[in-house]
Amino acid sequence: MSIIYLLISISVFVAAVFLFLFIRSVKAGQFDDDYTPSVRILFDDELKVNGEEKGSVSEKKNKKENQI
Repeated sequence: MSIIYLLISISVFVAAVFLFLFIRSVKAGQFDDDYTPSVRILFDDELKVNGEEKGSVSEKKNKKENQI
């Protein structure tokens, strides 16, 4: 039964540390970003290069092998 008390006390301590760190980072302004969401709609999507979509290296390799 004493191990349960120990585990609960450790978990409450860890939760308190995370809460303290979260509040400190919010007060420091780490999560403040008022500019990006308002202008995100203005940015264009990535354009296609030479009629091909940008993909991973393996996709491009497979396309080359299929052309041969």
